[in-house]
Amino acid sequence: MSDSSPARPAAPVVLEVWCELQCPDCRSALDDLRALRARYGDRLELRLRHFPLEKHQHAFAAAQAAEEAAEQGQGWPYIEAVLGRVAELGRKGEPFLVEVARELGLDAEEFDTALIDGRHILIVDADQAEGKAIGVTGTPTYVIGGERLDGGKSQEGLRERVEEIADRLLAE
Repeated sequence: MSDSSPARPAAPVVLEVWCELQCPDCRSALDDLRALRARYGDRLELRLRHFPLEKHQHAFAAAQAAEEAAEQGQGWPYIEAVLGRVAELGRKGEPFLVEVARELGLDAEEFDTALIDGRHILIVDADQAEGKAIGVTGTPTYVIGGERLDGGKSQEGLRERVEEIADRLLAE
């Protein structure tokens, strides 16, 4: 008896992106992330991990807001919208986070409530603790195939390095 079931697609390669939404370096990294998504599609799973830095006073709230956006089904669009306007976040703070939610057609009242009741704090804290445990010190930092790439110092050549690792993992 021949097995005619279609081959199961390989699991995607996971790229963890340790990021914070008030970080200019993370904003610059957006182009790389878009290019990686365009090149790999479903074969590369981008996983945002929160690593708010103390020097950015609105980063912790922004991480919580990103979790609320993900819960409302608009995680990446929200992250990209906020990252694209880091200076505005720095100036306006939390009201800006709710404003972006409204612009994207999300439930802005729910965002406001989530920031007040702190329902996403544990996720952000857990990400931050895990990041510290694996040696993340700045953002963006990428982890792919067990390798940590620090983009907080320089973005130079990082996308190429991620592509080399992803290509190798996908070929295995």
